[in-house]
Amino acid sequence: MTVALMWEARAVEGRGEDLLSWARRQELAGPPPLRRETFRAPQDRVLVITWWDAPYDADLPELPEPDAELVTRPVHRWRFESMG
Repeated sequence: MTVALMWEARAVEGRGEDLLSWARRQELAGPPPLRRETFRAPQDRVLVITWWDAPYDADLPELPEPDAELVTRPVHRWRFESMG
């Protein structure tokens, strides 16, 4: 089964590049995911998606919370399973 973990944060106004850089530098513990992509969107939002060959409820490494002065709210996290 393929599981995708989504991590999304919104930077403090004007700090979008800082948040993007921070997210790109974060390493995940353990074996690497099958795939990892980083996106950005208006309003200084950053999205990271990782894909794993694992059961849906597996204990998988995730990106941490950035420092509070970098983001406007807690990180949003979602988990999805591939439907093919």
